[in-house]
Amino acid sequence: MTDPIGPVILFDADHHMYVLRDRGSAEEWWEMPDDYVCGFDALARPLRMAGEPHQVTLELTGDEPAEADLRRLVAGHYRRFLRGQAPPRASDLSVFVAELPVEGS
Repeated sequence: MTDPIGPVILFDADHHMYVLRDRGSAEEWWEMPDDYVCGFDALARPLRMAGEPHQVTLELTGDEPAEADLRRLVAGHYRRFLRGQAPPRASDLSVFVAELPVEGS
């Protein structure tokens, strides 16, 4: 397996989405591994989080993309937290991911 390709898309226990530039910035941003529910890299490959508070690491759980899961979770985030805004609708995954709001930009 390779390293996750950024940006990485993470979801917390409330299913709030965080889009972070790359694996390193995600590991710096995320403080508590218990708050993590799931995540994906830019190719929609699932991620797992391990480590102690303030020392988390992300790694791929496999090479198979889970694009349908990513799109479903993104749509749920928009319904819950960004009411009135539409999630990206691009059919191409790379365009879809590029249209997500990156934290800190």
